[in-house]
Amino acid sequence: MLEKMSDFFEKRLDGYDEHMLRNIQSAEEFYPFTVRQLPVTENCSVLDLGCGTGLELQEYYRLNPSARITGIDLSKGMLTSLKKKFPDKDITLICGSYFDVDFSASSFDCAVSVESLHHFTKEEKISLYIKLHEALKDGGYFILTDYFALSDEEEKMHRENLISLKKEQGICDNELYHYDTPLTVEHETEALLKAGFSSVKVLKNWGATYTIKADK
Repeated sequence: MLEKMSDFFEKRLDGYDEHMLRNIQSAEEFYPFTVRQLPVTENCSVLDLGCGTGLELQEYYRLNPSARITGIDLSKGMLTSLKKKFPDKDITLICGSYFDVDFSASSFDCAVSVESLHHFTKEEKISLYIKLHEALKDGGYFILTDYFALSDEEEKMHRENLISLKKEQGICDNELYHYDTPLTVEHETEALLKAGFSSVKVLKNWGATYTIKADK
């Protein structure tokens, strides 16, 4: 049965960190790699989309302990866990959907998202990325690490499966439900460029998991 996105993660809070680090292929490599792409300038401002329990922040604070983080996540429990990990850090946490939260214009040196954005259509992402582009300072950039469909056919299959499951279960609201519908890297790139990013490049990949950099 499909679960609402926030409910899905609330129910799996216990053991979440261990699951992500031990059961997600190449997580022990892509988390540190992602962090090394983030700015190390003192007091820089970073927006974390779908921050969860802050797995990427554990690595990041070792490199840049003065970074100012704004984290957005649907799960109140995960945000509580994150705050407990870093009680002495400059963190602003927002419980909600990053589609609904307003971002202040030209506020962030960088944005990052790890294993969060593989649930949405290209059109949904374009609207989010337009907002994200406006929130970055001149010279800012977005680092995305996520897993992707390896073909148009796979991307289409995931989306059709979700539509079919929602129909079978009588779901007709506009709530976010947990089901993976990754885009291809090509379509992700198109969404970022359509939103106004000047360049998009793949930095590294581990099978179907890629790290992408989009420059404002």
